[in-house]
Amino acid sequence: MSIGHKLKELRMLKGLTQEELADRAELSKGFISQVERDLTSPSIATLMDILQCLGTSISEFFHEESEEQIVFGKQDFFEKQDSELNNEIHWIIPNAQKNCMEPILLTLKAGGSTYPDNPHEGEEFGYILQGSVAIHLGNQVHKAKKGESFYFSADKKHYLTSKTGAVLIWVSSPPSF
Repeated sequence: MSIGHKLKELRMLKGLTQEELADRAELSKGFISQVERDLTSPSIATLMDILQCLGTSISEFFHEESEEQIVFGKQDFFEKQDSELNNEIHWIIPNAQKNCMEPILLTLKAGGSTYPDNPHEGEEFGYILQGSVAIHLGNQVHKAKKGESFYFSADKKHYLTSKTGAVLIWVSSPPSF
């Protein structure tokens, strides 16, 4: 960790010049400049004074948040093929079941379907990337094709089928896959 770089970012975030920070901390502008360029290191007492002027504590300053993965590629996907239902599921966000929603990439082969899902709390959303599907919701059937999306409350028994095959993104909240 570069203390100087982090101090500079914090100073700029607070909208202060080096001179303004130096005045508040009773230090010279040159000293602040040297610290920010990692040419010198402040004593702990001086660092605490600078941080107080920047509105933070030493513990907050040194607290490092773990890097959270934001972008996921094919190498991160978890795949399951179901020959009985003639479908393929790609969990496109690893460990999404711990989140509030769970997006998957679903491939229904010709004649394929998903397991019927019993009524539950939550919502379901899908976007058809290729082909067409029939959305079975209670005793109703709704059709959606490439470029269309669907959304419904999951309080009725529901599942998807496809006569010709389809690829879609399906998001379930809360996760139920």
